[in-house]
Amino acid sequence: MSNTDILHFPASAPRADIAAEINRNGVVVIDEFLNSDTLDRFNEELDPLLEAQSPARSFMNEQVAGFFGDKTRHLTGLPAKSDIFVEELLSHDGYMGVCDEILGPNCGSVQLNLAHVIDRGPGGHAQPLHRDEDIWPRIGDGKMALMLASILALGEFTPELGSTLVVPGSHLWPRDRKAAENEIVATEMEPGSALIYVGSTLHAGGANSHAEKWRRAMHISYCVGWLRSEENHCLATPIERARSLPRQAQDLLGFGAHDAIEMGYGYLGTVDLRSPADLMASGEL
Repeated sequence: MSNTDILHFPASAPRADIAAEINRNGVVVIDEFLNSDTLDRFNEELDPLLEAQSPARSFMNEQVAGFFGDKTRHLTGLPAKSDIFVEELLSHDGYMGVCDEILGPNCGSVQLNLAHVIDRGPGGHAQPLHRDEDIWPRIGDGKMALMLASILALGEFTPELGSTLVVPGSHLWPRDRKAAENEIVATEMEPGSALIYVGSTLHAGGANSHAEKWRRAMHISYCVGWLRSEENHCLATPIERARSLPRQAQDLLGFGAHDAIEMGYGYLGTVDLRSPADLMASGEL
């Protein structure tokens, strides 16, 4: 097997086998991660939401604006906007099972880091290669898995349209090693398939060189429960909406407490020394 091979697994593959390959090579593809019915319904739900978005939008600073460019439509805050996301994607067994294998040993519970639909338009430039876990300075060193990330293909996903560039095996590299051109793989997947990788794997969004077509995909990532998530879900999800969500969704969005007492550590995120999700269930919050 070449160092640049990315193994494909069926959605029915054992989660331990998928996790073992991610630990070995930093990345896998799960084919037909979403069935066609879920994919179609999710896209139908997303269509009007994305049509209301403009690539000409503001960002928190010029560096973030340059990273994404001005040819891409973004949809954030999905737990507040999409029932299908909450009910069928957020707690998807394909994500939860692999999170348990890779992140579970490092935390009391995992949380959603970011859920972000990225619709890359014609002329969208390639991003620089980067590691997602570098959002946590000084912590992300590749020695302990902090994040499990995924790019879910919601439509055509080809190099011409700006599919994800990834460097298999780079999660084990020294941080100052640069990828050679022949080590970078331009992924190609069928709609509904998912590229899954750890946060220490080098990757980047590719350039969309097509004159007319957009490339729709969703970045969804999970991290250990004791880190601050990239997206502030407790503000992006109104409390009225949060109260109506299943308990697992509440916990993943940070409305539960991170309890690592049984692991010999502490707890985080309580209100009046209790889990906020418990307080919501009892009507006290």
